[in-house]
Amino acid sequence: MTDGRGTGLDRDGCFVREGSLTRVSARFAPVVAELRARLADHFGPGRLHSGYLYGSIPRGTAVPGVSDLDALLALRDEPTDDDRAAARVLEAELDAEFGQIDGAGLLLFGVDRLLSAPERHDLGWFVACLCTPLTGPDLAARLPRYRPTSLLARETNGDLFADLPHLREKAAAAATEAERTRLTRGVARRLVRTGFTLVMPRWGGWTSDLTQSADVFGRYYPAHAEQMRAASHAARAPGARPELLDELLDGLAPWLAGEYLAVHGAKTSRPQER
Repeated sequence: MTDGRGTGLDRDGCFVREGSLTRVSARFAPVVAELRARLADHFGPGRLHSGYLYGSIPRGTAVPGVSDLDALLALRDEPTDDDRAAARVLEAELDAEFGQIDGAGLLLFGVDRLLSAPERHDLGWFVACLCTPLTGPDLAARLPRYRPTSLLARETNGDLFADLPHLREKAAAAATEAERTRLTRGVARRLVRTGFTLVMPRWGGWTSDLTQSADVFGRYYPAHAEQMRAASHAARAPGARPELLDELLDGLAPWLAGEYLAVHGAKTSRPQER
C-alpha cells in the first residue's frame, strides 16, 4: 500500500520515463550532438547497439560548468578492455572541449546483460525509466513497465550494507582534498538515493531530485531527516563540510543499510558478482 502522495507516475501507477531530448537546453545541445557524432567514430555499428543519456542534462536541470555528461552505451556484446579504453578517450575529449560540463561518464554494458532476468529490476529499470534514447533501437521496448515496488527498491539499492566496508576503505585512503571531495559527493548521492528508495513504495512515486528525495525520506524518518538533508547538500556542494564524509559513513550509512535490509531485504547477487 502507498500513501498516494508520489509523483512521476502515469495514471496506471507506472513510471513515466524521465528526461527527453527536447528538454536538453541550448547550452548543452552541442555537447549531446558531439557525443552522438563521436560514438560511431569510437565504437561503430558493429559494437554499439544503442546509446542513452541520463541525469540532469536530459532532465533539463543541468547547470553550465557544474553538471556532468552522463551516458549509457548498450554494446552488442559484453564490453572489452578496448571498449573501456575508447570510452575513457571519448570522456576526456568531451570534457576538454566543452566547458559547460564538469566531466563526462560513459557506462558500458552488453545488451544481453541489460535485458537479462537478474537485471530486470535494476539495470533494465534504469534503461527503461531513467535513460533517454540518443541513438539506436530503444531497449525499453523489450522491457516491462515498472511500478515503485519493494522489489524494485531491493534490487536497485539493497546492497549498501555490502559496500560499506569498501567505502570506508576508500575514505581512509583518500589522501588529498580533491579525492575526499569527490568521494563525499558520491557517498552523499548514494545515501540520498538509497534513503529515497527505502520509502519510495510507501510514498508511491518517483523523483531524481536530491532535495525532494531527502524531504520525502524525512517524512517517514524524522529522526534522521537532518542527516539526510546534510547529505543532500553535500551531494551538490561536497567541499562545504570536510568532516561530513566520516560522519555519514559512521552514522547515517550503517543505520540506513540496516533499515534497508529490514524493510526490503538484500539485493540478489548477480552471476558476474560471485
